[in-house]
Amino acid sequence: MDFEFSDDQRAIAEMAGSLFADHCTDERLRTFDAAGKPFMEDLWAKCVETGLHALALPEEAGGSALGMTELMLVLEAQGRALGHVPLWRHQLAAAALARFGGDACAEVVKAAAESRMLVTLSLDDGVRSQGATLRAREANGGWRLDGRVDALPLGADCCRGLLVAQCADGPRLVLVDLRAEGIAKTSGVFTHGEAVADLRFENVAIPAGALLPAAALEWLEPRAIAALAALQLGVSSEQIRRTVAYVSERQQFDRAIGSFQAVQMSMADAHIAVEALRSALWQLCYRLDAGLPATPEALATKYLACEAGHIVGHKAQHVHGGIGVDLTYPIHRYLYWSRALGITLGGAAANLARLGDWLATNDTLGWKYDLEEHQTL
Repeated sequence: MDFEFSDDQRAIAEMAGSLFADHCTDERLRTFDAAGKPFMEDLWAKCVETGLHALALPEEAGGSALGMTELMLVLEAQGRALGHVPLWRHQLAAAALARFGGDACAEVVKAAAESRMLVTLSLDDGVRSQGATLRAREANGGWRLDGRVDALPLGADCCRGLLVAQCADGPRLVLVDLRAEGIAKTSGVFTHGEAVADLRFENVAIPAGALLPAAALEWLEPRAIAALAALQLGVSSEQIRRTVAYVSERQQFDRAIGSFQAVQMSMADAHIAVEALRSALWQLCYRLDAGLPATPEALATKYLACEAGHIVGHKAQHVHGGIGVDLTYPIHRYLYWSRALGITLGGAAANLARLGDWLATNDTLGWKYDLEEHQTL
C-alpha cells in the first residue's frame, strides 16, 4: 500500500510553502503586528491569485474540487509561516453552502469563489456544554435570530457568516448577512493577533433558505477540526525546528545547551507529540476524502492537536529561557498561535472527555461491519 502523497499533492504543498515563506518573514510579521490590520491583505491577494482560497470548492462553483488532504498540506504551510489569512474558514464555509445550501446560497458561493465576498464561520458554540448561544425561531415564512456569537473571526470585516444556531430540532448552521439590521458588533483581537468581534443579535430576520439541513453541521465539524489541526501541526513543527536551531547554538558552561540531556528529552517529547498529531490528522483527512465515518478520528485529532500545542509551546518557551518572552524575538508568536488554536479547539481535557463518552457506547473505532455485504466499510 502506497502512503506517499501524489506528485500533484507535493506540488501544491511546495507552492504553498514558498508563497507563505516569502510573505511571512519575521520582519513582515512584525510589521503586521504593528499595522492593526484584520489580516494580511497582500498575502490574501496571492492566495486568491493562486486559487488556494477555493481548493475545496466544487468545480461548478469555481473551485478546484480538491479534498481535505490537499487543504491540510496548504494549512500546514500556513501554520509554519503564521500567515494571517482566512484561508480555511472562507472556503469550508463556502463548500458547505455549495453542498447543502442549494439555490438560495448559490450567489454567495459564487461570490466567495471569485473573492468578491469574504465568508467566515464559527463552530465554537456548537460544542459548548450549554448549547448554542444563538437561537433561531420561525417567523413570517423565514427565521428570526436572537442571542450572541462570541469572538467570531473577522466578524466585523466579513460580508457573510456561517454560524451555529439552536433550533427547535437541535443545532443548525445558518447563513447570516453580517451587515443586517439588529446585529451589534464589538471588535477585538484574539491571542495571536487575529481580528474577532462579539456579535449580539436582536430579532434579526433571515430567509428560509439560509438555514441549512442538520447534515451540514455533521459534514462541516470534522473538516473544521482537520483544518485547525493542520494549522497546529505547522505551528508546532516550525516551533520545534526553530527551538532545535536555538539550543544547538546557545552556549552554557562552554557547551551547547542542546547537548544537555534534559533539553534533549524535552525536544524528544515535543517531537513525539507532533508526530502523533501528524499520524492522526493524515488518517482523518484520508477518511474524510474517502467518504468514511470519522467521528472518533476527528475527536482524537482534536485532542492531540490541543495536547501537541500545549506540550510543544511549553517546552519551546522553557528551553529558550528569558529570550523566549522578549517580543523582539520571534518565538513568542508560535506560542500565541498554539494557544489560540487550542482555545478554538476547546482544550485537551474537554475533548478527551468527549472522546471517552463516544468510546463508552461505540466499540467499533469508526469501522462498521456490513452483515449483508460481508465487507468492512
